[in-house]
Amino acid sequence: MSAPLKESTPTGGPVPPRPAVGGAPAAPGDRRGEGTVLNVFSHGFLALWGLLIVLPLLWLVLSSFKTDTQIGGSAFGWPQHWSFDVFSRAWDKGIGDYFINTVIVLVFSVPLTMLLGSMAAYVLARYEFWGNRLLYYFFVAGAMFPVFLALVPLFFMVKRLDMLNTYQGLILVYVAYSMPFTVFFMHAFFRTLPTAVHEAAVLDGASHTRTFFQVMLPMAKPGLISVGIFNTLGQWNQFILPTVLMQPQKGGDPERYVLTQGLIQLQQQQGYASDLPVLFAGVTIAMIPMLVVYLSFQRQVQAGLTSATLK
Repeated sequence: MSAPLKESTPTGGPVPPRPAVGGAPAAPGDRRGEGTVLNVFSHGFLALWGLLIVLPLLWLVLSSFKTDTQIGGSAFGWPQHWSFDVFSRAWDKGIGDYFINTVIVLVFSVPLTMLLGSMAAYVLARYEFWGNRLLYYFFVAGAMFPVFLALVPLFFMVKRLDMLNTYQGLILVYVAYSMPFTVFFMHAFFRTLPTAVHEAAVLDGASHTRTFFQVMLPMAKPGLISVGIFNTLGQWNQFILPTVLMQPQKGGDPERYVLTQGLIQLQQQQGYASDLPVLFAGVTIAMIPMLVVYLSFQRQVQAGLTSATLK
């Protein structure tokens, strides 16, 4: 009897092992177990990270409903009486004024930052001219410049403009401080937009201004939302700039503290008669708007961060 014929490929090489029933490979080097271990490790790490973020926030909110005795006796205990009076007391002790001052500043600073930053990024990304890269690197270098090094000249510059302890002075500083990151982020986004749409608008007779506002800017909406959220968070939590620029300069000058300054003032005003629940309530009031903003626009933020790499 003749020996059975061996299977071979058209090139004469050995035939690879056939998969088992059900599509699972029959090779002994199955790596599915390694992938399962990696998934368990990554999910466990993300769960631990989530707990490290959520638990302090939960502890902060629960401490607002406690009394000084409960906080001193057991910092991690459950509140015995649930009352929202502490939030009204915190609002009346100055948090309301600080909150309104912060909102006034951000209502003007964030849109102005987005407008100027988007216009600069659009020109640098879509038009070629002498000094384009130099100007772009100038903006990028501004993002790496520590703000602490500019506090003294910044103070005297704002003072010479007679804008210390004024909303407009802090708004202009916030805009200048946020421009480098905005230009850097939007420059990369505008470069991913299709050139054919821009050329079609120009051929139809649209001016540069109309092309920017009616064609290119709506297409950059995901990026605008993402960088707008980052600017809002950064300016809302800013402390060092308002501390230097928003101090009363004379006897009758009103206090225009923002929330970050106001929380420090609230702590200092208590002195020895501490009212920790009011302080916790003030921090909660300052924290809730940013949580609401981020949770409301988290999908848009993710879309803006990933769209530039997917296009």
